[in-house]
Amino acid sequence: MRNVTKAIIVISGTAMLGACGGNGIFNRDRPDEFAVQRQAPLVVPPDFTLTPPAPGAPRPVEGTASEQALEALFGGPSPRSSIETSTLDRAGSAAPGIRSQAGDPETNTVAKGTVTRDIIAAPEGDGANAQTLIPS
Repeated sequence: MRNVTKAIIVISGTAMLGACGGNGIFNRDRPDEFAVQRQAPLVVPPDFTLTPPAPGAPRPVEGTASEQALEALFGGPSPRSSIETSTLDRAGSAAPGIRSQAGDPETNTVAKGTVTRDIIAAPEGDGANAQTLIPS
């Protein structure tokens, strides 16, 4: 019984120590000391009359990050062509409350015609009494 207990302890200890080892002490990955770069030293600006920004004021940037990205990618807004300008001038501007009027059930947006209105107003059913009329 004592030999079995000692054997179990030795085997489990060997298994635990074997799990600690990897590739060995001399084969581990080390950082490359030649790949490290030094940071440039801090430079004091030559103009000492700069005023600090006011607390809570927006940062003095040339726009948001998305605007800066668009500027970098596409070079800023391009001028509109004369056709585009004339189309926008002819279109005019929309009424301020147009979005609330668009969903109004009293608003007629499209002249649907009598056939379309009859189809839409047809009673629901399984189609047993359905009729079709093919115009000739």
